[in-house]
Amino acid sequence: MKGISKIVEKYNKASLILRIFIGIVTGVLLAIIVPGAQWIKIFGDLFVGALKSIAPILVAVLVTSSLCQGSAKLDRRFGMVIFLYMLTTFLAALTAVLVSFAFPQTLVLATAQESAAPPNGISEVLYNLLMNIIVNPITAASNANYMGILAWSVFIGLALKSVGSDNTRRMLADLSAAVSQVVKWIINLAPFGIMGLVFDTVVNNGLEIFSTYGKLVVALVGCMLISSLVISPIIIAVTLKCNPYPLVLRCLKESGLTAFFTRSSAANIPVNMALCERLGLDKDMYSVSIPLGATINMDGAAITITIMTLAAANTLGITVDIPTAVILSVVSALGACGASGVAGGSLLLIPMACSLFGIPGDVAMQVVGVGFIIGVIQDSMETALNSSGDVMFAATAEYYEWRKEGRPLPDFMRGRR
Repeated sequence: MKGISKIVEKYNKASLILRIFIGIVTGVLLAIIVPGAQWIKIFGDLFVGALKSIAPILVAVLVTSSLCQGSAKLDRRFGMVIFLYMLTTFLAALTAVLVSFAFPQTLVLATAQESAAPPNGISEVLYNLLMNIIVNPITAASNANYMGILAWSVFIGLALKSVGSDNTRRMLADLSAAVSQVVKWIINLAPFGIMGLVFDTVVNNGLEIFSTYGKLVVALVGCMLISSLVISPIIIAVTLKCNPYPLVLRCLKESGLTAFFTRSSAANIPVNMALCERLGLDKDMYSVSIPLGATINMDGAAITITIMTLAAANTLGITVDIPTAVILSVVSALGACGASGVAGGSLLLIPMACSLFGIPGDVAMQVVGVGFIIGVIQDSMETALNSSGDVMFAATAEYYEWRKEGRPLPDFMRGRR
């Protein structure tokens, strides 16, 4: 027993990125050496099944708990921060749509997809969206109807914010933490699940699948770079009427770099708080906006959800027109706000977006599995983009008020040391 305990302890201490990489390599090697050992794919089936079971509960609890928590009275800077968070998240999703249209991506999935039926157009998408929203919440949860889950979670969360007691809010916060912990346990076993998924995929499709995944990673990383180095600087420049890159690069260096390795926006909150203090921001402001940003400022998550959903649609031969893609951008932006703070949390919201196009849950969860395979790069980049943006736009809102009051911007923003 002591030997097993030591092995488990060493496993848990090892980097998740390293373990996932080992799982990928092991799956490929097993597919080449023992392709007939079909029992290995069971690990992938169990992993996907566990994610499929916990994902609806996770979305419901996280969104409800987040919305019902009370907040202190804040000035107009807070409203501007919220606006910037939501605007950039939507623009990130829209960027992902444009990149997906310019460079269509496809996936290699292990299971046949004959059951997917494409919608007839935007009217059917809107109809399905509205009907899914009003479904009984218990039915929505049991059938993994993510649109219904999200809608009812918003309604209940806002209602509890008005009438709920402090005990209720604490209970929901504890429940949210507990569900997130279960997700962490499942993700801790991701290397075994990924090994099974890679084994099954390589056995059925050969090694050429990795060229497809490579293109997918390039598309995801490209969108994230455009968002962080082009879109966000333009918004900051228009707001503050100055060169945005001193702020952008400082946030990427002092927040994004740390977040890249921690792969958790929540874990990076102390780093962001310390950076806000160095930037001279008001503590009463950033002590609220930074934790909030770790929940709703999800540019990278919106990109991931959009790219992966459109890749699934392309794989199934579903044609997506521009108006429908814009709706997907809105859904991805709103859904990203409910992404879990754990590594790979945004991937669990892909089925919600996939449901817009009638993509079956089993296929959608395979897409989530693909996301975990490429997560070594995707999730690190996503977290770096999200976390650095938390500080970037908190500072933008603060400095905007400085401008209006006639106060000078910090020296580093004016090219001074």
